[in-house]
Amino acid sequence: MAVTKAKKVSQVKELAAELNGVSNGFVAQYGKLTVAQDDELRKSIRAAGAKYRVVKNTLAKRATEGTAFEEVGKALKGRTSIAYTTGDIVALAKALNKYAKDNPELSFKAGVVDGKVVDPKQLELLASLPSKEELYSKLLFMLNAPATKLVSVLNGLGRKMAVVVDQGVKENKFKGGEEATA
Repeated sequence: MAVTKAKKVSQVKELAAELNGVSNGFVAQYGKLTVAQDDELRKSIRAAGAKYRVVKNTLAKRATEGTAFEEVGKALKGRTSIAYTTGDIVALAKALNKYAKDNPELSFKAGVVDGKVVDPKQLELLASLPSKEELYSKLLFMLNAPATKLVSVLNGLGRKMAVVVDQGVKENKFKGGEEATA
């Protein structure tokens, strides 16, 4: 069934509006993905907080004009899909990289990270980075570590002082001081 010109124009406007505020995403070429495989891919991308669209190249080129994807849009060939996010790009990269390893029908053409064009090899580097939650927990641990060490040192001083006083009492070391005051 042929798509009307009005429908194409609305698709271009819709995609352009979605990509306008986005500076992170990847352009992929999908081969012979089955419907089940495509559904699985969409679920993993949605779980990463991103969106996924299969687009015609000519429409994608028009939609990417004036966006961070403009340079990537010029080189579109073959079956094309775009995965993009306004959130955590590392989560998207992990989801896509995991799926691509399991399904070689999906290959990456290029990507955009913070408005800069990146090659597919950098997708693997992004996927190897820790997620935001992991980084936050590491940062909190590092911020908490000095305070924990300070508390243990202060506790150690008090504990050592108590041990010294206890040993002094047991060995009657404080008797001489009591006779001088009496």
